This record gives sequence, C-alpha cells and structure tokens, in this order.
Amino acid sequence: MSNPAQGESAGEGGQRGVSTPRWPAILTWRSHDATRMESVRVIVTGNRIRASGRIIAGASAEHPAFSASYDLVTDESGLTRRLSLRSTLAGGERHASLSRDEENYWLVDAAGSHVRATFGGAVDADVVLSPLFNTLPIRRYGMAHATEDVTVPVVYVSLPELQVQEAHVTYSSGPDGIHVLSPVSSATVTVDDNGFVLDYPGLAERI
Repeated sequence: MSNPAQGESAGEGGQRGVSTPRWPAILTWRSHDATRMESVRVIVTGNRIRASGRIIAGASAEHPAFSASYDLVTDESGLTRRLSLRSTLAGGERHASLSRDEENYWLVDAAGSHVRATFGGAVDADVVLSPLFNTLPIRRYGMAHATEDVTVPVVYVSLPELQVQEAHVTYSSGPDGIHVLSPVSSATVTVDDNGFVLDYPGLAERI
C-alpha cells in the first residue's frame, strides 16, 4: 500500500471510476445525506502521511454550521505524530493541538485545558465526520486483506467542539469491505489500493 500507482479502477473493495491517486493528491469526500464536504491534500512517502484538509458543514440536527481545518503528520511507521485543528462557528473559533512523544504520551491543548496522557495506549487520532483518519489503522494493519479483527485505541476528537477523549475503533475485514465500529457509527467501508476510504456508508463517499 506504500507504492501508489495510477489505475482505472480502485482495486479490491473499491468503486469503479475512482482511480488510485499519485502523490501529492487532493482527495474529496461528499456526505451521503448532509450538506457537508471534506477535501484534503495528502502526501504519502513510504508509510509516512502528511495531510492538510478542511471540512465544510451546513447546519443539521447534529451540529450547527461550521468549518474545520486540520494538519496531520505521521511518523515513518504511519503513527500519528502531530495533529492541529481549528474549528470556526458563527460565534467564533476554537483550536486544538495534539502531539505524541517518544514515550507515547499525548500532549493535548484543547478547550483551554492542557493534558498529558497515554489515552489507553493510542497511537492514532480520529476525527469525527472525517473519512481520512480511518486510513491510518487500515493501512498499518493491512485491513484490506487481514483475517482478524483489530481494536484500535484512539484519541477521539469531536467536531465542531474539538473535545478530546479516549475511544476505541474496531476494524474487521470481509468480502464486502472493511467493517468499522466507532463510538458514533457502524458501517462497512470500501477503500482504494492505498487504504484511503472510497465509501463510508452513512458518512461520505469520495468524488
């Protein structure tokens, strides 16, 4: 999954008509049933990922209208090293920064608080409403071809509040895709040859 190549189809579990990108690439997802989009510039070097993205969302029953931007940097193993976020609402802006040190402690500055914790051994961050962040464990554990379930501890970030908490996401592979059980949803997702989400039912599809 670390050697991207251009193709006409998305590979196993993928969607026809969506090609595997070359890097750097712009990936864009559109919500299935809400006024929300995400677009991100991604650079992949081996297993290292750098991503700068933005989510634009209209008001809904779950949240007010907001925009959010993020910058993600992983290490050479694909583990989250730094994540910074900014959320903008009608009433103002919120900021959060997360970084993981060599001892796997997370330094979190969010909502006016400063926390240093292991978050249950998490080495990944996950941002609600974003398909991009599922890519990190899917690539690392080779979930497109794995035969065992994997439960991944994550530092879970809510939008637009930017509240941070410990959570777990479970991934399991099947003939129809990769089943994802998160704190807010359960769905079977499809991915391209590089492990980036193509379709996350109930959340968004790549366009």
